Amino acid sequence: MLKIDTGHFKPLNEYVYGMQKETGATAAATYIIKSNAVVNEWYSGRHESFEQSRAVGERTQFNVASIRKTYLALAISLLMERGLIASIDDEISVYLTEYKAVAEGVTLRHLLTHTHGLQAEGGAIGRAFPAGESFAYRNEGITMLIQLVAHLSGRTLSAFMRDHVFAGYQLHETGWRTANHEHLIYNYYKDHDTWVGPNDSDAGDQSNLFVSARDLAMWGYMHLAQGRINGEQLLPQRVFERVTSLQTPSGVPSHLPRNGFIWWLQSDTDLNQLGERLPSCSYQILGITGCACLVVPKYDAVVVRMYNQLSNANGYDYLSDIRQFGNLANDLLKGYC
Repeated sequence: MLKIDTGHFKPLNEYVYGMQKETGATAAATYIIKSNAVVNEWYSGRHESFEQSRAVGERTQFNVASIRKTYLALAISLLMERGLIASIDDEISVYLTEYKAVAEGVTLRHLLTHTHGLQAEGGAIGRAFPAGESFAYRNEGITMLIQLVAHLSGRTLSAFMRDHVFAGYQLHETGWRTANHEHLIYNYYKDHDTWVGPNDSDAGDQSNLFVSARDLAMWGYMHLAQGRINGEQLLPQRVFERVTSLQTPSGVPSHLPRNGFIWWLQSDTDLNQLGERLPSCSYQILGITGCACLVVPKYDAVVVRMYNQLSNANGYDYLSDIRQFGNLANDLLKGYC
């Protein structure tokens, strides 16, 4: 892919650097692809806080936290393409019978759009609201979908993605990691109260997916290009169309977020993570470590930011931050020649 860095996106890099300092992140990066060219690539800081630690660079891999859920989303869409899932309006218990009692009426659509209403309580699964009638960002549905991939494919999520997606798209700096490596920002796991949880499984069932900035940008670009890279359609276009189309049930009140398969879609809602100036076709995913992947089809662009954020600074408002980031990206993309 051609690289063109004119300095046009310096204000975005400066904004990301400012928020890096505000949140206490030791590392940051941005990466922008527009019209099949890399137009911005920027790195800041070190893997850890001490001066001798490795400088952040193109090979640095960040823990992307909940961004991992969009990799699960693509796996579900691939299983649909293969006929192993008949419809996302099938109840999860059609495939995983152990959930028949606790998840009656809960469909794959509900799980993919955070509208299932399931909530873990004292080691059991209960109901916070009827399926399809509200929105709550919880991981119970994600766990079920990960189990579904293993059940239908006979492979772990990580093995399924490695064989059917990562290899073809050459995502060599992407994977679920269980051991430190010089290219990984791995300081999370020294803290028992880490945000990202355990890292002793490489099955894809934990929040230990590490990705470089350029690989995450390629992940977004795969969706933007609907699977077609370098003139070759590696996966069917329908796989990506499903993932990035509106899937939220019609019964969910209009003031709540709208989702595709996990991805957040542009919407005028109180909890929306996308800046209001971004076009209506835009979609995005965000992780608790501050990493984000924003796709803007109107501008034929993907904008990625990376952090290793470990805590919230006093007064930090993540919604305000991610919206400002998106709005600034919009303005710069709009003015790019």
